Amino acid sequence: MFVAVLPGDGVGPEVIAEAVRVLDALGLGLTFEEAAVGGAAYHAHGHPLPASTLDIARRADAILFGAVGDPACDALPRELRPEQAILRLRRELGLFANLRPAKSFKELVDASALRPEIAAGIDLMIVRELTGDVYFGTPRGRRSTETGLREGFDTMRYDEAEVARIARLALETARKRRGRLCSVDKANVLETSQLWRDVVIEVAADYRDVALSHMYVDNAAMQLVRDPGAFDVMVTGNLFGDILSDQASMCVGSIGLLPSASLDAAGKGLYEPIHGSAPDIAGQGKANPLATILSAAMMLRYSLGQGDAADRIEAAVAKALAGGARTADLGGSLTTAEMGDKVIQAL
Repeated sequence: MFVAVLPGDGVGPEVIAEAVRVLDALGLGLTFEEAAVGGAAYHAHGHPLPASTLDIARRADAILFGAVGDPACDALPRELRPEQAILRLRRELGLFANLRPAKSFKELVDASALRPEIAAGIDLMIVRELTGDVYFGTPRGRRSTETGLREGFDTMRYDEAEVARIARLALETARKRRGRLCSVDKANVLETSQLWRDVVIEVAADYRDVALSHMYVDNAAMQLVRDPGAFDVMVTGNLFGDILSDQASMCVGSIGLLPSASLDAAGKGLYEPIHGSAPDIAGQGKANPLATILSAAMMLRYSLGQGDAADRIEAAVAKALAGGARTADLGGSLTTAEMGDKVIQAL
């Protein structure tokens, strides 16, 4: 089994290194090939996603991804900025479904921004559509001919096929969990969201065993704080999913804890922590590698057919936390590598 390793920028190389160490400790015989992406690739090759990196990603059985984002690249044309690398990978590889689990560890309920008795009940999966919405619309900047003022706009769009395929995956996911799906939109304002709601209802007719509900995104954000334990699976569009999953991370305790999987129709995926490149702490050994290690567990489960090994990683993370292992974001003093050591010891 061949894994493409794309560390990227900022803390990406640090957290990726720990995830690879954990995978090696399992002795599964995985082979790894590393390639540059994001700002690191731009500085080395003049492009955030060089053809050689895309080729490695295409050939791999799965992709382990760190983070992209480099303040030194902020003045570049948009098409050359580091973030374009992950957007293009999603588009080129057909990675339309983003799975972002948020589950509380009992040892960390005090780290949550919520009261412990509320945080303890969190066990949800956010299913985010990944290749549509304003992220892939047509961005434009211009000066208005009427007012003379600068203006910018982006096109939010979905077609029914895009909505149907993510709805189907979310319904299948809910069927394997607790049988509840909440579809999040803004159908009272946006035509795109009305199409979303209509199509989700149509697809759900084939899943009578799944209880479907609908919620406007502003209410969903409020309910995610008030009673996150009420959610099982949430499905939503690209923009809303990006925001809600970051919110869910703080309900759990830290953005350094949440993994993600981005899947194509055949189950091949790109796996990454949901946090960014965090350039303010890059190179200091302060980053929490657990989200990346848990992303590696998702990779084993969803793309590489190694469910038992994935269970072992998740159990080792829980055991390390139960033993008091904490990085700075969790109120502790362990370095990135020391947290990796704790997980490997727990294995």
